[in-house]
Amino acid sequence: MEKRLFTSECVTCGHPDKIADAISDGILDACLAQDPNARVACETLVTTDFCLICGEITTTAVVDYEAIAREVIRSIGYTHPGDGFDADTVEILCKVHTQSADIALGTNDEVGGAGDQGMMFGGACTQTPELMPLPAALSRALANRLTACVRSNDLLRPDGKTQVSVELDENGKVIGIDTVVVSIMHSADFEICELRRYVREGVIAPVLKQYGFDIADVSHIHINPTGNFVIGGPNGDTGLTGRKIIVDTYGGYFSHGGGAFSGKDPTKVDRSGAYMARYIAKNLVAAGLAQQVEVQLAYAIGVAEPVSVRVNSFGTGKIADEEMTALVRKHCNLTPAGIISKLQLRRPIYSPTAREGHFGVENLPWEQTDLAEKLKTM
Repeated sequence: MEKRLFTSECVTCGHPDKIADAISDGILDACLAQDPNARVACETLVTTDFCLICGEITTTAVVDYEAIAREVIRSIGYTHPGDGFDADTVEILCKVHTQSADIALGTNDEVGGAGDQGMMFGGACTQTPELMPLPAALSRALANRLTACVRSNDLLRPDGKTQVSVELDENGKVIGIDTVVVSIMHSADFEICELRRYVREGVIAPVLKQYGFDIADVSHIHINPTGNFVIGGPNGDTGLTGRKIIVDTYGGYFSHGGGAFSGKDPTKVDRSGAYMARYIAKNLVAAGLAQQVEVQLAYAIGVAEPVSVRVNSFGTGKIADEEMTALVRKHCNLTPAGIISKLQLRRPIYSPTAREGHFGVENLPWEQTDLAEKLKTM
């Protein structure tokens, strides 16, 4: 029989799109640090020796956008002048204006409505200790391991990608790792054979071991499969805020809403609604009510209460999906104000999400399982 495979990918924080995300979230955090009520929708574009910051920002904070961008770029590791994108020499252009007054009418504190229409999804499952799908968790762990190696090895550069294909049985249970793909930018001085050995032994093997797998059991491993990866980062590919939405969530294992996260303050339900959906899904699974859960929320602009709430347990629930939906509606305030209050989102906590991931990361408020015990007793 043909293998049943599922694949997820991830990128490092030095990927051009994630550089753009990190700059946008860096600016968001700088605004929130001075003004918790800041309204921010920041977009960034990066390419060879150039960075464009634009969007809508209404705040009392005094923020040096250019200085923040340079510091983010430097912290990621783009400090080599010959790589075509360097923190000290990149040209930075800012085109920022205030938020639309029409939108503000429906999202001010008196109305408390959602900042836009749209649907958001959150998911959780029992495949990993952090209750994330295994292919997404492995891809993220590999990318973060690459980033750690870049900081300790001067022959590596920040731009990288990972991809993991897992094999599933007829019930959807993971039974093995079929394929691992890793690509990492590097100095021309790093011989490809040595780089492949370094990545295999120092990146792939320890990450797989962390999740209970042996690298010897993986059917296929591809490391920098095209050979040299010397031209990379924004010099090799233009980056835009919000273009890695599947990487930012569940690697395609669960559904994805229509909006990206980075650069948006929590009145934008694209972000806060997706975080709340993850919180709900994780708590339902942590409570033992299902092995796998997907939660959908949907909002109308300027309206506080969601227009729909749906829980799908894919047949793994111990109670009916409709009963879980009723529990969620009873125990969770799903208005934007309620979500912001519950998860304490008016804080500068967003920069790490652009670098390390939004879900399955310890200490993020939407990753807590404080509701699980109450749901279990219900």
